[in-house]
Amino acid sequence: MNLPQINTNLFKQLRFILVETSRAGNIGAVARAMKTMGFSDLVLVTPRFDNALQDPEAVAFASGAQDILEGARVVGSMAEALDGINFAAAVSARLREYSPPVLTPRQMAEQLAAQPELRAALIFGNERFGLPNELVEKCNVLINIPANPDYSSLNLSQAAQVLAYECRMAALDGAPSARQPSGDANEIGFQGEAASVEQIEGMYQHLEQALVDIGFLDATNPRKLMPRLKRMFARAQLEKEEVNILRGIARHMTGKPRN
Repeated sequence: MNLPQINTNLFKQLRFILVETSRAGNIGAVARAMKTMGFSDLVLVTPRFDNALQDPEAVAFASGAQDILEGARVVGSMAEALDGINFAAAVSARLREYSPPVLTPRQMAEQLAAQPELRAALIFGNERFGLPNELVEKCNVLINIPANPDYSSLNLSQAAQVLAYECRMAALDGAPSARQPSGDANEIGFQGEAASVEQIEGMYQHLEQALVDIGFLDATNPRKLMPRLKRMFARAQLEKEEVNILRGIARHMTGKPRN
């Protein structure tokens, strides 16, 4: 009997990011959820207590996944957490008016497995407050777990387990997501290098300033123009060269280069 083939790119490239986590046990439980599904890249952004990775409760809840904790990193900003990432997925039970495109865990996992050039991150917010709107708006997609609408509350580690499971299943050879592109012009897929989160954010800042300079955007009363533009561009899954084109347009709008 032939054993399933595995798309190992996804296991190596998928990052789990926990933002301002309040409970050490949840960090350990996420590490356990990751290891059971074959993932190892864990980053914590400003956890709300010291020595989060060495906390006895985190170690206890990891239950044998201490190697994930030992290899994890604690950083002070989302920019550091997203270094090297070109596809950011916010995980939230709460939908936003100006969110990026909304996917289920399965849809997201299939997309990642089918596009090995993506270096993706799953971003989980604080247990009580979730993720701030401004962070969600910077992501490529919003992941919403289709739970029971009468009781959709999931623990942080439970949500991580659902995402890790779907990503593992999508990575197995023979899954619809893992097939090679057919060449159909309607099939979605990157033709060039996907733009990083940092590159896209720089483009947004450049474009916003250009729109202010030409009088199209009132900096004192911006309303919802930039969130709408971000949502529109998030649907396009921008490539690096496309970001450069947009920044070139912004530069010629004002005649001023931006960093």
